[in-house]
Amino acid sequence: MVVGADVRDVGDAALVVAIGRWREDALAEAYRRHAGAVYALACRVLSDGALAEEVVQEVFLRLWRQPDRFDPDRGSLRAFLLAHAHGRAIDALRSESSRRKREEREARSTAEAGYDLEREVWDLAVAERVKDALVRLPAEERRAIELAYFDGHTYREVASLLGQPEGTVKSRIRTGLRRLQVRLVTYGVTGTGAEP
Repeated sequence: MVVGADVRDVGDAALVVAIGRWREDALAEAYRRHAGAVYALACRVLSDGALAEEVVQEVFLRLWRQPDRFDPDRGSLRAFLLAHAHGRAIDALRSESSRRKREEREARSTAEAGYDLEREVWDLAVAERVKDALVRLPAEERRAIELAYFDGHTYREVASLLGQPEGTVKSRIRTGLRRLQVRLVTYGVTGTGAEP
């Protein structure tokens, strides 16, 4: 593909090459051409527009991050994107089904166990102490812990988000967790559920 060429005038294979060169306009054109079909398939599998939109986002994000996964000799870009969308939609369907079953089990378990006001109050007090201990950490340790434990990112993702080496992030998280543990012990939170 010629540098500066209008992406609307090229085929899908050249479009993917341009995506590999970080051309956002090429990704936008691929999205314009194929997002409707990807969304329709995801919607058909999931019967949920919001989940289908997440699948579309994941499919095109993967294309952006790994354009080399597309092999024009094995089929069209649309077929590649639809195959990936189908797999992601099935994964989302299984995940959603598992989540519902887990929530139903937890709801039954909670209902069977009965409502324990004292335990509820204790849990809220512990949560407040954890928040307070977290706020007192140095900013770089707190941010790394928040991304890893509250936002669910891997160490590698946290390092990328913070623009820091993975080893530095791991070290900050370990140090921050040790500080948290010490502070929580001083608050009387021992991890055993025992009150101070």
